[in-house]
Amino acid sequence: MEHLNILYEDKDIIVCDKPVGIPVQTRKLGQADMESILKNHLASTSSGSRAPYLAVIHRLDQPVSGLMVFAKNPKSAAELSRQLTGSGFCKDYHAVCCGTLPNSVGTLVDYLVKDGKTNTSRVCSKDTPQAKRAELSYEVIDTQHMGNGDTLTTVTVHLKTGRHHQIRVQMAHAGAPLWGDNKYNPQFVQTRGYTPISLRAYHLSFRHPATGKQMNFTLEQPQGTAS
Repeated sequence: MEHLNILYEDKDIIVCDKPVGIPVQTRKLGQADMESILKNHLASTSSGSRAPYLAVIHRLDQPVSGLMVFAKNPKSAAELSRQLTGSGFCKDYHAVCCGTLPNSVGTLVDYLVKDGKTNTSRVCSKDTPQAKRAELSYEVIDTQHMGNGDTLTTVTVHLKTGRHHQIRVQMAHAGAPLWGDNKYNPQFVQTRGYTPISLRAYHLSFRHPATGKQMNFTLEQPQGTAS
């Protein structure tokens, strides 16, 4: 099936690699999303007549690719959601940034507030109404100095909180916006049409909601900096 790369599936969960450009959920008529694609997959492999159950546990932005886990029953959904908001759920990313970061290894802690009208978030003060604490750690794995004087920096990012557009906003605030990001990178803001963002969820780990077994999934790491 198009747009479907399943890495693992059992009676409780599905782990897949979401491609760039496919939203997790959408209200737009006629546009495919991961939820509908996976429900169609479940319906095609089921002998029953009832609509399949599928729960969205976490999200990736439409221009972002990578690993996601979905629950196939309410009990699994509740347990995975508990891990997501508590402990045991780990998400790591590869990103290509325009510019340099202050250190080769570091932690970024900010407060973010979301603007629902523009579907963007921004760094704000701790006392701003509806501000949420955002924390991530990063490690530089490659730096390339381009012929035009620009610098591209490839990093691994470990999310310690899960905020709206968190990596994109915090990296931009740190002076290293993501390549291709037409919301937070001034170099791409005026870009017309769709631009993929150089951000990929390459590692996902959690405890299996039914068995308690530690589940680890890792996609191949990039060789140097993506272009």
